[in-house]
Amino acid sequence: MVNPGYKYFKGEDWVDPTPPPAHLPTVDEVGTTGAPLKSAAFFIGTQCKEYNEDFMLCKDENRNPEHCLLEGRKVTRCAIDALQKIQSKCQVEFRAHWNCLDAKNQDFGRCRKPEKGLNDCLFAAFGWKKDVPGAPTNKPQIHERVPLTN
Repeated sequence: MVNPGYKYFKGEDWVDPTPPPAHLPTVDEVGTTGAPLKSAAFFIGTQCKEYNEDFMLCKDENRNPEHCLLEGRKVTRCAIDALQKIQSKCQVEFRAHWNCLDAKNQDFGRCRKPEKGLNDCLFAAFGWKKDVPGAPTNKPQIHERVPLTN
């Protein structure tokens, strides 16, 4: 039996009607789906590392969700800024990569060719290099050593 409190969204946009606390500044939603976020994730992670670390330190300090809303808003603003930069210089490559991820079950390994195009474009435009956290430093990153497939 389905929980009666559970709502099926059936493709409609759903916005939480609860207003944020009045004492905090508002921030726009990131406004994208999973595939573009996954495509940009490593770059967002690098560009927003300082804000992400502040947010996580805040969460360690106090588990009350309201305690870290200000830090969370900084993370969101940074992610939006990174996505806007990606769109401004590498829109075609970004769209090709996230469309591939969307079509191939979010599998990076099946989208190496458009990933390389995006990585090359972002490096040329901003000097951004994709580095996978925790990857061994004594050999090339996975996306640099596997065969390029669409």
